[in-house]
Amino acid sequence: MKNVVVIGAGIAGLATAIRLQCAGYQVQVYEANASPGGKLSELQIGRYRFDAGPSLFTMPQYIEELFAISGKPIYEYFSYKRKEIVCEYFFDDLTRFTAFGNLEAYCKEAEKAFGIAPATLKKYFANSQMKFDRTRSLFLENSLHKLTTYLNKETLQALASLSSLSLFSTLHTFNTAKLNNQYLVQLFDRYATYNGSSPFQTPAIMSMIPHLEQHFGTYVPKGGMISITNSLYQLALDVGVQFNFNTKVSQISIANKVADGIVVDERKIPADIVVSNMDIMPTYRYLMPSQKAPEKILSQERSSSAIIFYWGIRHSFEQLNLHNIFFSKDYQAEFASIFSSQTVADDITVYVNISSKDELADAPEGCENWFVMVNAPANVGQDWDEIIQRTRKNILSKLSKQLQTNLEDFIECEAILDPRSIEAKTQSAQGALYGSASNNRYAAFLRHPNFSRKIKNLYFCGGSVHPGGGIPLCLLSAKITAALITKASV
Repeated sequence: MKNVVVIGAGIAGLATAIRLQCAGYQVQVYEANASPGGKLSELQIGRYRFDAGPSLFTMPQYIEELFAISGKPIYEYFSYKRKEIVCEYFFDDLTRFTAFGNLEAYCKEAEKAFGIAPATLKKYFANSQMKFDRTRSLFLENSLHKLTTYLNKETLQALASLSSLSLFSTLHTFNTAKLNNQYLVQLFDRYATYNGSSPFQTPAIMSMIPHLEQHFGTYVPKGGMISITNSLYQLALDVGVQFNFNTKVSQISIANKVADGIVVDERKIPADIVVSNMDIMPTYRYLMPSQKAPEKILSQERSSSAIIFYWGIRHSFEQLNLHNIFFSKDYQAEFASIFSSQTVADDITVYVNISSKDELADAPEGCENWFVMVNAPANVGQDWDEIIQRTRKNILSKLSKQLQTNLEDFIECEAILDPRSIEAKTQSAQGALYGSASNNRYAAFLRHPNFSRKIKNLYFCGGSVHPGGGIPLCLLSAKITAALITKASV
């Protein structure tokens, strides 16, 4: 039985460990933090519990698959329900829009709110689905860096239809042409933030993302987003994966261009295969400083980061539902600030996630826990204390206007996460949430592959490598990495 060491217990590390353990390998996971999950973690502030990281759960089939291959009944570990309302959108001029999970209801509501014909939106979503169907095999489900990927029927069909994939226009240009409605253009432009990019730069192939949310649905996990981490951690334990927490790996051991283990506390731990779930940049810079790094890949523009305020609110605002988006007036300036001037625009988009009313343990009765996020640039040494203070003032002004009340009067407790603390906690270079940005048409090909071309038995998974960041893509990253390992062992 071959021994595998996985560095990092993020969501991709957990999924990779489960897949390899079920494939007959003996897997050990080494994690510097005291608990698993990486960005998908939680925090407790007095009487309030918060999901600390990702707050959107989509494409649950990739989690279901892990239980299926493990032969374990998912209902004993994890449960969730589909949301009838995906989001409530609040615009600065007090226009509001309820985005229903049902497409017919979504289109009828959009017609009522914005005067757009349902046929226009249905055509947009059909185009979104077409792009996903034609590219999922190439860009999401297989390694982009293996010749065999390009020799299957699905990939050849995708390559034959490149002209229909909108690779040569930006998402904003595409949305403006197809929707011709300022509110909906702004709404659909926001999907660029799902991979930390700008709609004014990322290619329009990203218009496939709305299909993933609308078709596959959005869900509420029982127990909060942390239950994803907890259920996969328990599943990993139950199939035999061994974990080592509070254990920082200092080096990947390499001999004659073969990864043969790791170094912890100056002690070598042998392994037949090493998988790094650590951000690709510190993997090279800190764990393999003597190896030649792929500088072109590592120098790619970082994705956006975030400033997150965790607020315990002594009040229940009944007019707000589970997920809420508050848009800025000039969001073009906001994205320009993130990817050019490296600050946060004064006029900002605020994303508020309020825990489900079913999760009574998350907040005291009559109170709510608010996850308030603003897109921010990656950390390059900005004066974050000043930026946070200014941003907090802007957020409170914007939300108080929407609620017609002084929100600050109801804040009982507060914690703040910013690009510095994201970087320190998760080792994500510059605190970027999604690794490198997707602000050019070649970005997918410039992500690091899931394997090393120069070092045998060394593999990579997670949001900083192919196919990208976010829970679904991290789970797909694990699937690709595990498949490469098992195939190489045959």
